[in-house]
Amino acid sequence: MVKLSDIMAARETIADFTRRTPLLTAPSLGKTIGANVWFKAECLQRTGSFKPRGATNKIKSLVGQKIGGVLTVSSGNHGQAVAYVAGRLGIPAVILVADGTPQAKIDAAKGYGAEVIIGGSMNNIEPLIEKAYAMCAEKNFVPIHPFDDPLIIAGQGTIGLEILEDLPDVDIILVPVGGGGLLGGIAIALKESRPKVNVYGVGPVNASAMLTSFHEKKVVTLHDMSETIADGIRSPIVSESTLEIAMKYVDDIISVTDAELVEAMKLVWSRAKLVVEPSGVSSFAAVNSGKIARSGNAKIACVLSGGNIDLAKAAKYLA
Repeated sequence: MVKLSDIMAARETIADFTRRTPLLTAPSLGKTIGANVWFKAECLQRTGSFKPRGATNKIKSLVGQKIGGVLTVSSGNHGQAVAYVAGRLGIPAVILVADGTPQAKIDAAKGYGAEVIIGGSMNNIEPLIEKAYAMCAEKNFVPIHPFDDPLIIAGQGTIGLEILEDLPDVDIILVPVGGGGLLGGIAIALKESRPKVNVYGVGPVNASAMLTSFHEKKVVTLHDMSETIADGIRSPIVSESTLEIAMKYVDDIISVTDAELVEAMKLVWSRAKLVVEPSGVSSFAAVNSGKIARSGNAKIACVLSGGNIDLAKAAKYLA
């Protein structure tokens, strides 16, 4: 299992490829909803999401090895991050994305120099994964897993270190969760440093393998996920390692509806002036919709994990 020391080491490794994002107060918004809220603005991270943290920590470890390149399966943000890091290091990158992946995320990955291959279904993820590993074997590429890798998890966990430095007496932290790498890394950083902090993961209703796996206490793969605007955390799989971390360190996994995501987006865009995608605002959606118990004095940090959204879709959601 990833250790706190791994996360601290990752912080040094990724420093020149990532930004230290701000932890922003939102007093007027907090007053409106009756909570003391801070936003960890990973929507301002390079490539528009938290993903370069883990991708940098992993791909930098490959420098000097005789490889043909790197390859990943991604719903968008991880693919962009892999493309960005690989491009800066001069390593070829191939990104496999499922049908329906937002065009803005595909275009961004291509813009960083990656080859993007489209095809497959998130509701039938196994063939897409098999294709990825077959291509890696054929081309001598290294697979960069979106979450099931200790270096990826440690990189994402650096967010937790930053939150604790900026808000040492934080009481509650909410984290968007797909496969569990972000949630796991942050949970380790927080619980190993300040055990009394409550850590919650937030996923979309009927489209979160982590929520199902966490409550059933075993790895569950979903094949009938509902459609959701939260494409970045619509995840049919978790891993043994990310579930193990969640079971040890996470207090609960919560689900939010698309309607709750849209309402949270409206508030964050209009009141906090932050462009956040539906997946990225799921943490605040859980607070805004009253999904967690909180006292009036509790200090709540919401990780806004990404801001990569098609503007036409954003206009539709916010109308």
